[in-house]
Amino acid sequence: MMERLTKLMTETYNPKSKELDQLTTDRILQLMNEEDMLIPKAISKVLPEIEETVEVVYQSFINNGRLFYVGAGTSGRIGLLDAVECPPTFSTSSEMIQAVIAGGSDAMMVAVEGAEDNEDLAVRDLKERQLSEDDVVIGIAASGRTPYVKGALKYAQMVGAKAVSLSSNEESEISHYADIAIEVITGPEVLTGSTRLKAATAHKMILNMISTASMVKCGKVYQNLMVDVNATNYKLKERCKKIVREATQVSYDEAEKVLQETDYKVKPAIVMILANVDYEQANLLLEQSKGFVREAIRKSD
Repeated sequence: MMERLTKLMTETYNPKSKELDQLTTDRILQLMNEEDMLIPKAISKVLPEIEETVEVVYQSFINNGRLFYVGAGTSGRIGLLDAVECPPTFSTSSEMIQAVIAGGSDAMMVAVEGAEDNEDLAVRDLKERQLSEDDVVIGIAASGRTPYVKGALKYAQMVGAKAVSLSSNEESEISHYADIAIEVITGPEVLTGSTRLKAATAHKMILNMISTASMVKCGKVYQNLMVDVNATNYKLKERCKKIVREATQVSYDEAEKVLQETDYKVKPAIVMILANVDYEQANLLLEQSKGFVREAIRKSD
């Protein structure tokens, strides 16, 4: 097992940083920055697989399915970072996009010994969430061999859910249990084997792409504005006003007035202004347009 691990790209020695412990602070940072610049190029090579993933996630959502990010350690926490930002950004339910981390909530802060090595634990965790054929599981593991992630993908395929693997090694083990395999090759880390660096950064960027593109396709965006933002505090209410003003060119006071009528729901506020309709009519137009603001405005003509 150890020999197999050391042969992984993510575990190999980076000759560029062999004198890391001798470098000045500015040179350490320059070197890390140079290595990080390789990440977008690596992601560009797997855009077709990311696109395919967005399509299956979108199809899942329109069929009332859910998206599960599954990982251990850093990979699990990356999934959590993306999942928890979706409700405030897009007003999704906490059920729609979920993070499943080996060891449960305790593992968010402290590693739970042995959890990542247990395939059956992943099966148990997904059974508890009643994984179905309408759902999508994205298994995240930089090494591409984490048993917990492998177990999750195998179970997803068994129940008929779409299984997607995300790793940073070619021909990774988890790819063999996925309908779509995303292998983003970021190369050896500056600090040998520390995949919280380039590999984790690439994975976070890819999850950002998957969730954001899926939300765009679901009608959560008008122009490039997050019109389904959940205004739960003062800052977000001010953001709602800014969004409405940007979309409609009305004054601050007018945006505030209309948003008070909609209980700070941005979509109907924009439709009310641009289609010159009342709140009830705006909601009807949005319902007929499946939540797409541009289509709702068009239907008012």
